[in-house]
This record gives sequence, C-alpha cells and structure tokens, in this order.
Amino acid sequence: MGARKRTAAEANKAEQKQIAIAKLNDCPTSPRKMRLVADMIRGKKIDWALASLRFSTKEAAGRLEKLLLSALANWQSKNEGKRIEDQELVVKDVHVDSGRMLKRLRPAPQGRGHRVRKRSNHITLIVDNKTITNKSTETNTAN
Repeated sequence: MGARKRTAAEANKAEQKQIAIAKLNDCPTSPRKMRLVADMIRGKKIDWALASLRFSTKEAAGRLEKLLLSALANWQSKNEGKRIEDQELVVKDVHVDSGRMLKRLRPAPQGRGHRVRKRSNHITLIVDNKTITNKSTETNTAN
C-alpha cells in the first residue's frame, strides 16, 4: 500500500472511532411508517431525540428508541474515558431501507385470493459528535 493510501486509511480509521453505528435488520414495520419517525430525529441532539421518541404515540418510535440507546452504548464502548453528558452528540444519519417481504394470501370473493405483503425494514443509525463548520472560511477558500 502506498503512503498516500495509508495516510488516508489512518485518517478514515481515526474518524470512524468518533462515530457509533447501530443496525436493526428485518424490523417488522413498514419502511414508510419507520421513515416518518426517522425523519423526526435525524440531525437532532441525543437528549431531544430520546425524549421525542419516548413520548411519540407511533409503534415504530419504541423500536427506534431501543436502537438509539444501542448506538449510545456502542459510542460509550468506543470512547471509554468520555461521558455522554459532556459531549455534543447528535443523530448524524438514519437510513431506513426496505427488508424482505412476506407474501400471504387473503381469501377474496368468488374463490379468488388477494395478495397481502407484510413489509419489513432495515435501519442504520449513526451517532456522532456535533461538528461546527465555519462557513466564512469555506467561502474565502472557494474564491
């Protein structure tokens, strides 16, 4: 491996230490319903996201709350010397992809059958420190 690739790989590894990822596969909720809840917490601070999930009336919120707590536990295990309360943690990204679909038949009139699709989804949640970018320096370097 070349020197340029090695330094890029080391920088990527150091960046990956700061983030925590939690995944939930084959969650038995429709992806559309889960995306409504995921959009509610994307980009928000951890304490606000936990509170909004806890008091939400949607069933998907309970599953996403458990996943967020798992991501926090993963972050804690990566950063052993740091406390969660002292950090500015945010929900960096939430991906909701469709999972496998169970196909069932429901009886219909005149001997027919209608297909019922029981959908599931895969959720990936990323927790990271809040990074503040200075937009004035970005515009100066672009000019």
